[in-house]
Amino acid sequence: MGFDKLVFYVFATVLVLAALRVITCRNPIHAVLFLVLAFLNSAGLWLLLEAEFLALTLVLVYVGAVMVLFLFVIMMLDINLAEMRAGMRRFAPLGIGVGLLLVAEMALIVRSSAFSPDLLAAPLRRGADYSNIKALGGVLYTDYVYAFEIAAVILVLAIIAAIALTLRKRPETRYQDPARQVSVRRADRVRLIKMPAEKRS
Repeated sequence: MGFDKLVFYVFATVLVLAALRVITCRNPIHAVLFLVLAFLNSAGLWLLLEAEFLALTLVLVYVGAVMVLFLFVIMMLDINLAEMRAGMRRFAPLGIGVGLLLVAEMALIVRSSAFSPDLLAAPLRRGADYSNIKALGGVLYTDYVYAFEIAAVILVLAIIAAIALTLRKRPETRYQDPARQVSVRRADRVRLIKMPAEKRS
């Protein structure tokens, strides 16, 4: 086994384990952190495929921005974990059925003859002067320009939805009114009481 295969198996194993922990964690913050670990290992796999631009984009955009947004939204929403777990048993059979169906579909695809090693050639080794950014941009903005624009619109809608969720009014939250604080008078805050002096025996 060469060094490339060893690194691939390490990244792939950690990626699969992190992905499993994302869907099995009870704490949503821990699930987001495991998702960050899965993204980092995916970036390592992209580097093995000599797709440096995709690897850096995955780290900078998803790990550096999207995951921070996820953590921000989770912490601002005050998710009631007890309420979430209460309805989990009711939908558990449906979730297990869908999961088994997806596993069966993936097994059929992987065992298909279209994915045999004879038909899938190893990625070509490029020279040092090769720019995968130029090649990716040429394909992205010609053949897949409509899909790229639709993805951009979906991301903008997700940002707007996250902002709308964080700005909702809560009855138990206390807010400050600077105008009332500035216009307050001394008589509203301080009350002077005159008491006769008492003599101690």
